Order: sequence, then structure tokens, then C-alpha cells
Amino acid sequence: MAGVNPNDDAVDFPAMPTHGGKFIQYNIYGNLFKVTAKYRPPVMAVGRGAHALVCSLLNTETNELVAIKKIMNAFDNPMDAERILREIKLLRHLDHENIIAFRDVIPPPLRREFTDVYIVTELMGTDLHNVIRSNQNLSEEHCQYFLYQVLRGLKYIHSANIIHRDLKPRNLLLNGNCDLKIIDFGMARPASESGCMTEYVVTRWYRAPELLLNSSDYTSAIDVWSVGCIFMELMNKKPLLPGKDHVHQMRLLTELLGTPTEADQWLVKNEDARRYIRQLPQFPRQPLAEVFPHVHPLAMDLVDKMLTIDPTKRITAEEALAHPYLAKLHDEGDEPVCTEPFSFEFEHQQLDEEQIQDMIYREALALNPEYA
Repeated sequence: MAGVNPNDDAVDFPAMPTHGGKFIQYNIYGNLFKVTAKYRPPVMAVGRGAHALVCSLLNTETNELVAIKKIMNAFDNPMDAERILREIKLLRHLDHENIIAFRDVIPPPLRREFTDVYIVTELMGTDLHNVIRSNQNLSEEHCQYFLYQVLRGLKYIHSANIIHRDLKPRNLLLNGNCDLKIIDFGMARPASESGCMTEYVVTRWYRAPELLLNSSDYTSAIDVWSVGCIFMELMNKKPLLPGKDHVHQMRLLTELLGTPTEADQWLVKNEDARRYIRQLPQFPRQPLAEVFPHVHPLAMDLVDKMLTIDPTKRITAEEALAHPYLAKLHDEGDEPVCTEPFSFEFEHQQLDEEQIQDMIYREALALNPEYA
């Protein structure tokens, strides 16, 4: 879900009641946006993509401004449809201050015309990508607070038996109070799953070495690696490892963090990947505190532990919260875990387009029984 662009102003989009006044239709830059009647102006277009449009509207029942994401032709691609279903189920399950709060799935006016999915969440101001790219000066305290909140949310996510798998600055939303929320769970997977998980994961710049080396039995440690990369991007105002492609990514990683050793290679089950490691130039790990002398030494010590090549030796989110760098913010009593692990059981069966559509429709009706 995109963040609000502070430069966007509310536009007077014409509203047209439909289906006996139960729904209201807006024309947003040529896109029809059809929502239940409780969502009213002010309307603001927040973000647009090839297949999605995000607007903010007012929920008149709760008096809260919310973000509504319309995913167009949601069932055309079975893999995308499954991600939407996964995201809805996950967001309904997760309840944490550093995870975007789920509000609603808007039902279609007519079951037979169910082609677009509307997901409603709380509204945030912007995302970390925009903040990093802006001229805004971030203090050390800001960066430290953002890091703390990501790790606090991640501890909760991992305790629910979930690997996020796509942490990056665009998937971290912020508001004016510097509150941070993790979004986009469409790629998430169970932490306990064994066997092949080779489907596309993690935007390249934030990808852990075990993923670059095609390891299919990775763990939640891949999320911690992503957080280390994101924090350094915050501190340097530019990406830490901006690889142009898979091979270049591995080259940048080894130049800074050292070539995987023989001891690390047992982690890579893939013989081709092992062969690839053996022919890499041998680089020693650079002392990060010397490469980035402007960053607090304790922060660099924590990043060093997050960007450890061997995932079994990489610090966990929970351990990172207890690191001396976060001592001012850390409070174990205020860093909750999820009491019930999330069940991915619905994905164990091969779902076709109609079944996924029906499951999302049922989620919408469960939240809006009056529209059944």
C-alpha cells in the first residue's frame, strides 16, 4: 500500500451513488473507484501503478481517514490472486503497532462482477524510500528509531512463524510522528517450511547471500539481512549494495563483506552455486566501522552482526533489539510476540482462480455481512 504524497491535495472527484445508494462511484483520473457508502470525501489519489490505484477516503462510521487500494483485474493472474488472498489473511491475523493495520475488504456490488479487489488499511504519510530520496535531514536518533521499529515489528512477524521476504524502504511506511509500519505481505512464507521456495523473493539490493546463491531452504534470517541493508541506506542516503544484476550484486557483496569461506559453503546445497563461489575473487571482509566512520560504532557493530554471511550466525530480530545500540529504546515488556502462529494451510491445496475469488469474496462478506 503506497504512502501519501504530501504534495497531493484533495481533488473534488465527482461522486455518483449506485446500487440504490449502497455504493458510491468516483472517477479518479479516468479510473472508476467503487466503494461502499460509508467511505466519503475528502478523496485524495495517493498512488498509482500498472494494476493498482490507492486513494484516501473518510470512513464515516469511524471518522478515520483510510487508504483504499484498488487492485484491477485481480484474478487474471493466479499467482497475483494468491498473493492478494495471502495478504488479506495475514493482515487480518497480525495485530502490532509496527505492522500496517488492516481495516476492510470492500465487497463487490454484484458477485458475478467481482473482478477488482479493494483492500482498506490505515493511512500513512509516506514511505522510507521517499524519505531517503528527499532533502530531509535525518538525525541519528531518527534512523535509530526507524531501525528499532522495524526490528520490533519483525520480532512479532517471525514469532508468528512468518518470513516477510520482501523488506525494502518502499515497504516501510511512515507518518508525521515517525511511526513506522511494515507493509506488503504478498511474498510472505512460513518460517518452518522445508523444501523448495525458489519463487522470486526479496528485491535484489536487499537480498541475503543465501538467496543470491539459490539456497531454497533459507530462514527468517533473510529478513534481518534486509534490515541491515535498509539501515545503512538510511545512514548513507544511498543503497548499500546496488547490484545491476544477480552477478554484480554478488560481486558488490563480496567486495564489502568478504567472499564466502569454505565453512560458509556447506550452507549452499546447490553444487552449481558452490562452484560459482569457488571461482569468485577472494576478498577479505572489510571492517565496516572503518568503511563508514561517520556511523556510530555501536550501530556498525549491530550492522556487522546483521550482515553476517553465515545465516546460522546472523543475529535474530529479538537479539538485535537487545543490542547496546538500541538500549535507550529497548523494553522487552513492550516488544510483544504473536500468541498464535499464522497457518498457511489454505495454500496447501492447489487453488484455481474461482476458488481464490470465492475465498476473497467470503473475507469481504465476513467484514460486511449486510452486503451478503
